[in-house]
Amino acid sequence: AGVLSLIPFTRNDSWLLSLPLFHVSGQGIIWRWLTAGATLVLAEGQPLEAALAECSHASLVPTQLWRLLRQPSVPAKLQHVLLGGAQIPPELTEQAERLGIRCWCGYGMTETASTVTAKRAEGSAGVGQVLAGKEVSIAGEEVLIRADSLASGYWRNGQLTPLTGSDGWFHTRDRGMWNGDELYIAGRLDNLFFSGGEGIQPEDIEKVLVSHPQVSQAFVVPVEDAQFGHRPVAILDAQDSLPYDELNLWLSRQVPRFQLPVAYHALPAALAQGGIKISRASVRQWLETLSA
Repeated sequence: AGVLSLIPFTRNDSWLLSLPLFHVSGQGIIWRWLTAGATLVLAEGQPLEAALAECSHASLVPTQLWRLLRQPSVPAKLQHVLLGGAQIPPELTEQAERLGIRCWCGYGMTETASTVTAKRAEGSAGVGQVLAGKEVSIAGEEVLIRADSLASGYWRNGQLTPLTGSDGWFHTRDRGMWNGDELYIAGRLDNLFFSGGEGIQPEDIEKVLVSHPQVSQAFVVPVEDAQFGHRPVAILDAQDSLPYDELNLWLSRQVPRFQLPVAYHALPAALAQGGIKISRASVRQWLETLSA
């Protein structure tokens, strides 16, 4: 079921419990282990490369895979990596594939009990085809999901607030589109902002930034501007040797001028180590402290 309809995973394989069980992606590892009757590897407190030594499968975020690939050698038994939590640079999956690690990606969320679409990560921007038991629709650019695995609702103020209306569709607030039968996610509808009258979807710029070989993670957030209303600012997890003026020149050849960030900052370690997925809100809050 789910991603196991795509990723080979048998009783002879092993999956590292690399994510906490309070996160739905961590629970997904447990479900796959039980379904396949395979081995679950517990390696708390060990460096990632050591923890993966006896694993055939792992769930990682792109930054973790980048760091693993920069080691002198990669774990010989590692065959499959399910990536999530951030933009996936094509260069990352290409390098992994050259070393014998097959990469997979998809789209899902806590409310849907994890993965809704999935595919082999081959470098295109799509997030794959709809998995069995899930339904996806696009209405006014918004992705809607219907599935038996949907949560019953949100527990708020002592009562359950349903996720869906009477039609059973969950409104994700994600902006999406179809390319044939493959789903593409353009970004969060909530993240869209305007600069000088031009609409800016931060994820459009972030996808280009992480395609640079020296950038492993990128966030673009708006800052208030008296003339333009808002301007984009980039916060990066990048190699120290990368000059921001050179990066900006490189980016200027690939995005419209109004999308160019007016400033670049290094992602602070406190945010980078704060969990599986760095929230955009925490990045904005940190940026606000710089001008306070």
